Amino acid sequence: MNPIRILIADDHPVFRFGLRALLNAMPDTEVVGEGTTGDEVLALADSVRPDVILMDINMPGVNGIEATRRIRETNPDIRILMVTMLEDDSVFAAMRAGARGYLVKGAEPSEVLRAIRAVSDGEAIFSPAIAERLMHYFATPPAAANADTPVFPDLTERECEVLALIAQGLTNSAIAERLMLSPKTVRNYITEIFSKLQVADRAQAIIRARNAGLG
Repeated sequence: MNPIRILIADDHPVFRFGLRALLNAMPDTEVVGEGTTGDEVLALADSVRPDVILMDINMPGVNGIEATRRIRETNPDIRILMVTMLEDDSVFAAMRAGARGYLVKGAEPSEVLRAIRAVSDGEAIFSPAIAERLMHYFATPPAAANADTPVFPDLTERECEVLALIAQGLTNSAIAERLMLSPKTVRNYITEIFSKLQVADRAQAIIRARNAGLG
């Protein structure tokens, strides 16, 4: 049986070193590449065509969720397992993007190997804390929708438009062109959006937006 060919996508060298040592020591797994930014991962996915990508969410440039979405569009046979520090609603955005599993960093080596093998076989797998969050989400009846209540009441109508376009993966330049605004005006809107949503970066804003049904 051929080993599972794995691409590691993470910007932390110590974490990559540990994963590489673990995977190369196993007879059924092989590391075929490592990417430290979202753009590197996109390029490597096309060039080395791994069986499985171990994808972090917070990486420089294109974030892991957006990278997952793009890879699944162009290379649907590649299976993606999120391996991240985030134990929050990022799992929902990752699943919508096409991830097959979600592990939290700090998982035992045996759990990581089991997840890789499961994802490679086409299964979906989640770390226990994330599985509990999913069960709670699907077991909780949705709140009654009110068409008159905005999703993000603190945002202006224009800020909601910008946020929706961010959630679709558009760059600042593309948003400026779409809304016929200057790039500086778009940057100002995004600064206000981040402040009002209390998010630190674009990746977190995308997660908030997509969980609310935008984008």
